Amino acid sequence: MSALDWLETAAAERERAGLHRDPIVRRPDADLLNLASNDYLGLSADPRVVDGARAALTAFGAGSTASRLVVGTTSLHIDFEDDLADFTGFAAGLCFSSGYLANVGAISSLVGRGDLIVSDAGAHASLIDGCRLSRAEVVVVDRGDVAAVDAALAGAAGRRALVVTDSVYSIDGEVAPVAELYAVARARGAALLVDEAHALGVRGPGGAGVIAEAGLSGAPDLVMTTVMSKSLGTQGGVVLGSRSLRTHLIDTARPFIFDTGLNPAAVGGAHAALRILRHDPGLPDRVRANAAMIARECGGEEPRAAVVSLIVGDPHRAVDWAARCRADGVLVGCFRPPSVPAGTSRLRITARADLDESAIERVAAVVNRHRQEVTA
Repeated sequence: MSALDWLETAAAERERAGLHRDPIVRRPDADLLNLASNDYLGLSADPRVVDGARAALTAFGAGSTASRLVVGTTSLHIDFEDDLADFTGFAAGLCFSSGYLANVGAISSLVGRGDLIVSDAGAHASLIDGCRLSRAEVVVVDRGDVAAVDAALAGAAGRRALVVTDSVYSIDGEVAPVAELYAVARARGAALLVDEAHALGVRGPGGAGVIAEAGLSGAPDLVMTTVMSKSLGTQGGVVLGSRSLRTHLIDTARPFIFDTGLNPAAVGGAHAALRILRHDPGLPDRVRANAAMIARECGGEEPRAAVVSLIVGDPHRAVDWAARCRADGVLVGCFRPPSVPAGTSRLRITARADLDESAIERVAAVVNRHRQEVTA
C-alpha cells in the first residue's frame, strides 16, 4: 500500500461527478474564437501592449530576479503603481505577482487573530483564502446582503473589522452594492476591501471601476484590489489605497516580502494597456455593449459587466456543451463546482471590446446549436 493510493480513488470520484479537469492547451496557430478568457478589452495581443512588454524585456531582462525588497523593484513597477493609483483615484498602489497574492497579502496584513472579517458569500477564492490565512474570525453573509453585514459588524464589540467583497462577481458579472457596504462599514468603524478584478476597464468612469462609479475613489478606510491579467491583458495584482497602507503592506505582507517580484515585461505591457484605456475611454462601453449582444443572441440574462452566464445545471452536460463549441471553433468557459454551487454548472462567455458583430453572430450560432444537442 502506498500512502498516496487514495489519489486514484479521489480522481475516479471526481470523474463520476463530472468534476475532472484538463487544462485547455492553446496554440498560436489554432483557429479558435476565444470567449473563455478574461481579456475584456482585447489588449493582450495588441501590438502596443506587446511593444510595451518587449521594451521592458529589453531594458530589464526576462525576470525581476529577486523579491521586491531586494532588487525585484524596477522603475517600471513604481511608474505603473503611480499611474494606476492616479487613474483609479487612490493615493498609492503596490504590485504583487498575481491578483491572488494581492488579495491574500492585503487581507492577512490588515486583520489577524482576534479580529473580525465579514465576507460576501460570492467572494473569489483568493479573498476566501486571505480570510483563512489571516486567522481572524470570519462571518460569511449572503451575496450583497447589506443588512447582514451591518448585523455582523454590530457584534464586533470594538474589535478591528474588515468587510470583504468583489465589486463584480466573477461567475455571472453581477455588481455588488459597494456604496451601501461602504456606508455600513464606516458607520460601524470597519474598513472595506473591494476586489475590482472584473470591474477595472469594464465599469466606472473610463473603466476606473465600481468604486469610482460610486464616487468613493480614495475614500478613507477603503482598499481596492485589482489585477493586470484581465482588462490590462498581462499578469499581476495590485493593492490600492492610502500611502500608509502601501507602507504597511511593504513591511508586513508575506506574499510581497517573500515572493519574487512581478516580471518587468508584465509590468511594461500592463502600463501600455493602461495608457490605451486612458486614451480610449469608450472601450468599457464597447465591451459591455458586446456582452449585452451576446446575452440577447444566446438567451442569457442582461449582463452588467463583461460576463454572460448560461446555466445548464448538470456538470457533464456543461462539459459536453463547451467541448462541442470548442470543436466547432468557439472557445467558451465551463464552470462547475466548486467554482459554482452544485446544480448550477454553466457556460461562462466573456465579451471583448474588440469583437465585431459577425464574430458575435458566429458565437451565438455555435452556442445555440449545441445547446439543443446537449439538452435534448
